[in-house]
Amino acid sequence: MPTKQQLHEAIERLTDSEIPAALRYIEFLSIDPALYSLLTAPLDDEPYTPEQQQRDMEADAAIERGEGIPHEVIAREFGLS
Repeated sequence: MPTKQQLHEAIERLTDSEIPAALRYIEFLSIDPALYSLLTAPLDDEPYTPEQQQRDMEADAAIERGEGIPHEVIAREFGLS
């Protein structure tokens, strides 16, 4: 099993130009597990059906006509404001 000492030795062998990428990778390994799950989750591979597209277009049009519920109203409903 690799040790921290081996990791330190590997870091010492990095060139200056490799350091930013190495740092990003090490920081990625130490992020919150829930965030890691989100970042590494597979892409949604279900098709976007014509029916879904139509409902989305209708919802967008309703919002454009001012028929949506303002954020402030929803926040009050849930006790967030």
